[in-house]
Amino acid sequence: MSRSTTPPVHTLGKTDYERLSSFRYRLRHFLHISERICKDHGLTPLQYQLLLHVRGFPGREWANIGELAERLQAQHHGVVALINRCEKLRLVTRQQGREDRRVVEIHLLPAGGALLERIAGLHQDELQSLLRVFTQMEN
Repeated sequence: MSRSTTPPVHTLGKTDYERLSSFRYRLRHFLHISERICKDHGLTPLQYQLLLHVRGFPGREWANIGELAERLQAQHHGVVALINRCEKLRLVTRQQGREDRRVVEIHLLPAGGALLERIAGLHQDELQSLLRVFTQMEN
């Protein structure tokens, strides 16, 4: 008979709660600013994140649908619908895999790359601020 293996519960002190609260506040603040930037440029935050993950995928300039689903923490069918919307906006394109023809590669189109560059650039000040806060929290 096996017993349930529940992870041990850690006792948290006031400082731990303050640190968690600060982290969640700063993260939410960053996301709020990001949402506004995306909206001001005619994109949803998920559309922006899709473009970002295509360009930012390690080692190459494209990603497949499964990789994007993982990065977005979304279901495969939801990512397909998101890609469809971005294709209609002429931000991305699908290409058959070069090495494995069963794989669908998602690539940025020039308009998608230009829009991503503009929006990502506008995130840099807030991102640097967020990184400073996280560094201070570690000390």
